[in-house]
Amino acid sequence: MIKSELVLKIAEQNPHLYQRDVENIVNAILDTIADALARGDRVELRGFGAFSVKRREARRGRNPRTGAAVAVAEKAIPVFKTGKEMRLRLNAAGIGSDEPSRAEAAAS
Repeated sequence: MIKSELVLKIAEQNPHLYQRDVENIVNAILDTIADALARGDRVELRGFGAFSVKRREARRGRNPRTGAAVAVAEKAIPVFKTGKEMRLRLNAAGIGSDEPSRAEAAAS
């Protein structure tokens, strides 16, 4: 799902709101999360998950084409960890699994 699809879905579920207002709300939420991460804060949405920033130290890398050593600068990486409720919903729905679960395999 992309942001425009999210806006459409929320607008459909809330017919009393204009689509442009829903888009402004979604943008405000995402901008607030991004600003908090830029400050180094952690953003936790109960039941959904937590966003945080992980620092990667500067290191010596290698150019895969030439094999030459290159310096890789320190960087900040956004990290998302799912909440317990989200994990339970995904596992109950069987998302991401191409093979039957152990319970289904045992039943057949």
